[in-house]
Amino acid sequence: MTSTLVRRHGSRHETDPARVRAQARARDWTEIQERMLVPLQEAVYARVGLGPGARVLELGCGSGLGLLLAAGRGASVAGAETERPELLAHAQRRLRGTGDVPAGDGPLLGDDAWGAAGPGAGHSLVVSFRPLGCTAGDAAALGAQLARALDGARRGTQVVLTGWGPPERCAATGVLRAAHRLSEPVAGPGAWRSAGRDDLEDVTSTAGLRLEGSGRVSCPFGYSDPENAVRGLLSTGLLDAALAATDTARVAKELVEALHPHTRADGSVWLPNVFRYVVARSV
Repeated sequence: MTSTLVRRHGSRHETDPARVRAQARARDWTEIQERMLVPLQEAVYARVGLGPGARVLELGCGSGLGLLLAAGRGASVAGAETERPELLAHAQRRLRGTGDVPAGDGPLLGDDAWGAAGPGAGHSLVVSFRPLGCTAGDAAALGAQLARALDGARRGTQVVLTGWGPPERCAATGVLRAAHRLSEPVAGPGAWRSAGRDDLEDVTSTAGLRLEGSGRVSCPFGYSDPENAVRGLLSTGLLDAALAATDTARVAKELVEALHPHTRADGSVWLPNVFRYVVARSV
């Protein structure tokens, strides 16, 4: 009887529409969209000279590509993910299945990462590769995560935060903004906003960090075709308000129309973007 009940419960769980959608988007993020941020991640790690002996805590680690790149440079890694926990399963498979993670010092993910961020944790770098900008409330959310990560951190802990560049330099934000109009007027967290010039500096100032430098990185989004682009952009979570206000089919239609000027003769899609980062330290 028990096994029958378990099987039935599992069947309902696996066919829950919301869970199925979340899993599909997590796969699209992992397989299509996440790699678009590799130039930004590599530039940041090069800027801070990341290497063996470093201890990295990534805020909003998603499915773990940024952590994988850090582990490949010899760093010990931990990743926190509060907004999209469905991505952690992909991060676990990706990180625990590689020999790049230092022996005996495996990745700490999810709640375990927050435990590692407590007093005496000794992280040398706290980083967020979830670009700030495009949704209302994201600065406050990042600030709260940063405060939690730095609670009890040693003096001089390095912090790197990333954000969208100027809207006129980011083709992807124009495409996303066009589709997001379906949710207007929407206020509060999740509503659209344009990236601000001083977003990153404002967060570092509020957190009491000492700003040490900044940089910009060209980070184009390239897709094999418009369908692939739609799947990738929907997986970012930046269109959740539009999806809630209407339906996936209508949002996808708006995206395809907005992508038309960026679709090449061979059917591929190319969206040039510039992302920003700031380097700071705890004092």
